[in-house]
Amino acid sequence: MEELKTLGQNYILTVALASWFAAQLIKVILNCITQKEVVWERLVGAGGMPSSHSALVCSMTVGMARKTGLGSPEFALAFLIAAVVMYDAMGVRRAAGEHAKVLNQIVSFFNKDSQVIQSGKPSKREKDAEDPASSDKQLKEFLGHTPLEVLAGALLGILIAMTVPIF
Repeated sequence: MEELKTLGQNYILTVALASWFAAQLIKVILNCITQKEVVWERLVGAGGMPSSHSALVCSMTVGMARKTGLGSPEFALAFLIAAVVMYDAMGVRRAAGEHAKVLNQIVSFFNKDSQVIQSGKPSKREKDAEDPASSDKQLKEFLGHTPLEVLAGALLGILIAMTVPIF
């Protein structure tokens, strides 16, 4: 129990998690406004506006600067981690999401145009059990972020870290 109390007294951890949660909550609200339905998966899902990864690492970096100073090795480490995470969110993870979108379209096209002859062939359920790639399950497309989503997350993280008093 004492360990949990100690974690709750960690300023850096508190602002980082608060920023992550705020970004995820904003995703649910924005999705609700645009799609006219509440999708709770957005509370924990990747991708979307604003970037919760950017919010978390930027609040951690600003919190570290406030707590230890700009010249500290801890700030330098937090800054470099933030740069890598945000670059990755806009680059590799975004590209993977775009690839998933195209692959889902290809699979959908072939599923619509193919005629399965049941004579002597295993059922679809049996085939899916043997080959997971043949199932109708789509690849996750919300993985990365646009530069605007990363910027919004970064600004949210900075704002939260600057408004929460240091303790």
